[in-house]
Amino acid sequence: MAPYILAHDLGTTGNKATLYDVDGQVVARAFQGYETYHPHGNWAEQDAADWWEAVEVCTRRLLAEARVAPEDVACISFSGQMQGCLPVDERGRPLRRCIIWADQRAVAQAASLEEKLGMERVYRITGHRISPTYSGSKIMWVREHEPDVFAQTHKFLHVKDYIAFRLTGRFVTDRSDASGMNLYDLKAGTWSGDILDAIDLDVALLPEIHDSTDVVGEVTREAAEALGLRPGTPVVIGGGDGACATVGAGAVREGVAYNYIGSSSWIAFTSPEPILDPGMKVFTFAHMVPGKFFPCGTMQSAGGSYQWLRRQICISEEQAAEAAGVDVYEIMNLKAEQSPPGANRLIFLPYLLGERSPHWNPRARGAFIGLTVRHTRADIIRATLEGITFNLKLILQTFLDAGAEIREMRVIGGGARGRFWRQLMADIYRLPILRPRLLEEATSLGAAVAGGVGVGLFESFDVVDRFIEIIDRHEPDPATATVYERLFPIFQAAYEALCPVYEMMQDA
Repeated sequence: MAPYILAHDLGTTGNKATLYDVDGQVVARAFQGYETYHPHGNWAEQDAADWWEAVEVCTRRLLAEARVAPEDVACISFSGQMQGCLPVDERGRPLRRCIIWADQRAVAQAASLEEKLGMERVYRITGHRISPTYSGSKIMWVREHEPDVFAQTHKFLHVKDYIAFRLTGRFVTDRSDASGMNLYDLKAGTWSGDILDAIDLDVALLPEIHDSTDVVGEVTREAAEALGLRPGTPVVIGGGDGACATVGAGAVREGVAYNYIGSSSWIAFTSPEPILDPGMKVFTFAHMVPGKFFPCGTMQSAGGSYQWLRRQICISEEQAAEAAGVDVYEIMNLKAEQSPPGANRLIFLPYLLGERSPHWNPRARGAFIGLTVRHTRADIIRATLEGITFNLKLILQTFLDAGAEIREMRVIGGGARGRFWRQLMADIYRLPILRPRLLEEATSLGAAVAGGVGVGLFESFDVVDRFIEIIDRHEPDPATATVYERLFPIFQAAYEALCPVYEMMQDA
């Protein structure tokens, strides 16, 4: 059998494609970015043609750079951003831009679902509370606001599922992506008839559900010519990026927790049963490992907040980084170290795109609290990192309060590259922080493991233990952790105090 696995990780900023060998080693990498459009303040859309172009470019680039023949690719598998809404017609042609995970427009539709079934009932069926971030509410929005599009729709797809269609001609999804739609019965493993009946949605509009390791088809001749692959190459559906990251972080059994830091961020771990928090602050997805679940708490704008800071405020740091030929975020981190823990009593609320866990408030907005003429750019940068991490601590605390045993935290994603931020996490979480060798490839590694299991290269998901190497560890500093313990309640109080203001701003 051919020795290489091609994994495409279709994220928010672009497609990260990775070629792995059977020992889990990265043979080659490629990245192609694409645009996110914001037609209104809380809207976020992407063009499906951009995803396909990124897959084409990355596949050809990988094969050329690695000098791998098309017949040596054993399979293709996917990770993809979750909670999307791409309507396509019977021929799989997109009928509009995809409404992606970050979009918050469907507030009224989420409220309608809550009125029909109730928040708690939907939470107990799906493992998720009702929210405009989920695909179900977005589908309802399309039906109400774009009836012509809805009338032509044959299926609603996620990002990776659209690419799988372009490769195989089949409309399918996996359990992890299905479980992020507010339409999936988590324990039954099927689309929820109760929810579909309540919102009057035909199940035929939803793709066929598969295990993440299922071979869902083969690369067609037309797709093979476009990508430079062998016709007939097996396509394994893989999973949503959260599920793939869970596998790529090594959380395939109970007891391993991790924190992903990308544009968004989440904390998750593996569980034999869903965790249904009485406050419904966190949620549970179907795992890629059959019969398992991964409880999770996700914030909207983590690395996205730091990226916004870079673009809008840290212009001089960008110029310095370009002149020195280094990563601008390292320059920003060095600047942040010039500010003391607590950033001279400056608090940042990282709600630039509303918020999911733990507040579930699409009207929340970002803010700097306590800003004075004495605060410096270093204070602002440090406060931004601290505010992001304080919000993640709220999520962590919810799991601990629910009885989860978390003794250490692995960190993955691009944001985990910075030594300063990793130490800051250790101090705020009061937990050891572990850095694996693979950070941004963790999601594609999870997809690759699913692909390898699907075509028989690997016996089970346990193989990931052989592929993960921990290369750094950060212990909490007691003195700094004490400072953050005092500031944490102020961070919480700042959000609560501004909630009436968020409502007033919505109506202004």
